[in-house]
Amino acid sequence: MGIMSNTVSIYQYEVLGDIPEGDLRLWIQQCLEKNRFEPIDTVPDGESVGWVRFDEHTGSDFGGFDAFSFEHYCLFALRKDVRKVPAALLKNLVEKECGQWLRERPKLHKVPSGKKREIRENIHASLLARSLPDPSVVDVLWNTEAGVVTVANIGAKVLDFVEDEFAKTFEGLSLSPIHPIRRAEKVLPAEHLDALARVNQASSRDVLLQIKKNRWLGWEFFLWLMYKSAEGSSEYKVTREGPAETGDHFVAYVYDRFVLTQDHEEGTRKSTISGPQKNFSEACKAIVSGKNITEATLYFEKDMFKWKMGLKGDIFAFGSFGCPPVKIEKDEMTDPAMEREAVFFERMNLLETGVQLFESLFAAFLSDRLTGPWPQITHAMNEWLHKT
Repeated sequence: MGIMSNTVSIYQYEVLGDIPEGDLRLWIQQCLEKNRFEPIDTVPDGESVGWVRFDEHTGSDFGGFDAFSFEHYCLFALRKDVRKVPAALLKNLVEKECGQWLRERPKLHKVPSGKKREIRENIHASLLARSLPDPSVVDVLWNTEAGVVTVANIGAKVLDFVEDEFAKTFEGLSLSPIHPIRRAEKVLPAEHLDALARVNQASSRDVLLQIKKNRWLGWEFFLWLMYKSAEGSSEYKVTREGPAETGDHFVAYVYDRFVLTQDHEEGTRKSTISGPQKNFSEACKAIVSGKNITEATLYFEKDMFKWKMGLKGDIFAFGSFGCPPVKIEKDEMTDPAMEREAVFFERMNLLETGVQLFESLFAAFLSDRLTGPWPQITHAMNEWLHKT
């Protein structure tokens, strides 16, 4: 699903590096044009990678700003077409051709390795030229004002691919994942960063190490939110800047889906709890037995609107992030270009409000965890876990 869909899985990055001086949109346009997607429908190439328009995946013309730019937002898509030859078919045809070659040479009992390689390469090239490309596309949204890139996918291989292609396209820039500790650094006031540094279990700023050593942050956040949801303490205040007014109230809770894991010598065991939970008794028993919540579905409600996301606690990826549907009033006199722009900005408002509510909720947890009465809260949570 693309970034403009009401439900989409997303992961966010910070843009690192020196932004070129001058017209940023012009530079982005030139980079996209230079690295635009070239179709391989009529050539025997095995793969093609490049940028296309987010609203027209067959179009890679970025000649005008309106193809990708909405004020300080830039939206485009990374497309990859791959031709694949079925391995079983290739093997059968190579064996058939080798057999024919030997029949024409009765004195030989085996096809020389060099000749067999030549036969295989010729058949592979022939099949490749006749196969249709298999396309894949992922939307990339760049908020140049905030320096944040949102990718409409949470698969590890896809994210690695986007990171590499972004760095190749926009020379001098790179994408740095907004993992849990980095998200915490962004939402905390400056005076509380020392407290976060003291609990950070990673010995360096290496991203993979930060994620691996600080899985506890996601575990404790989920447990805290489940406890709050069970106790009926589900109302919070908007504390982060964004579309929603700071100080507004909203509701956040977990309800019906948890993924729990436990590490063992033979590997990691995973279990899923789904369906409405009565007092979260099943999840509580699993936690008491040594499991941790690594993923859960979060719900947010504000002003009659609802958001829903499947949060992955290790990297803070937002899976199946559902926002209120975009509703734009239009009539026969509405200009299509104006309607397109109105839909885009309404979608951005709803998407960013959802992230704003999540960050405000996360900030409330961090306030309890780092500067509030955490020992008392931990004691209360433990009592609740064992009596449920």
